Amino acid sequence: MAYPVALSDLINCFKKLPGIGEKSAERMALALLDLPVSDIENFASSMVDSRNNLHSCEVCGHITDKDKCDICSNEHRNKNVICILEDYKSVFAFEKAGNYNGTYHVLNGLISPIDDINPEDINISSLVSRVEKLENPELIIALKSTIEGETTTLYIKKIFENKNVEISRLSYGIPMGTEIDYLDEITLDRALSDRKKISGE
Repeated sequence: MAYPVALSDLINCFKKLPGIGEKSAERMALALLDLPVSDIENFASSMVDSRNNLHSCEVCGHITDKDKCDICSNEHRNKNVICILEDYKSVFAFEKAGNYNGTYHVLNGLISPIDDINPEDINISSLVSRVEKLENPELIIALKSTIEGETTTLYIKKIFENKNVEISRLSYGIPMGTEIDYLDEITLDRALSDRKKISGE
């Protein structure tokens, strides 16, 4: 189908989003044409503002528009418990579950030698710095059950061996290879409650 150039460009923009194919992109683009110009301008402004103003929290690596994210700034959170996640999307999944009162550490990737991603390429050094300042810290490793996830888990475990750090991981009731941010709140809450200690194995 020959779209007008402006519409074709808009459709192609939507197709860059994950899970959006040709038909979904077309539907979204056409839906925008029915919105008031003010709504479209607000939509475009919000996208630009998000891209320009959101950055990694200086403490945990989660996204924020401040120096510290709201979780790290919350004095009521248990700072001695740190849940280690691959990316910031998983933080939102845990927060939706609603029963976790610790903090997070976002790695922004997983160790994958085949992809030339090494420990120094992800957010591990700042994790070590955080843990060294804590008393009786607990690390909850919540990474996906893939080769990369397992490699990263073993590396983190090795770093903190003999350092009086309790390390646990989410229950293996989570299906192999599942992305954390795709889990429903009940499954994630049960996996967190049933986490398994892995230090000393």
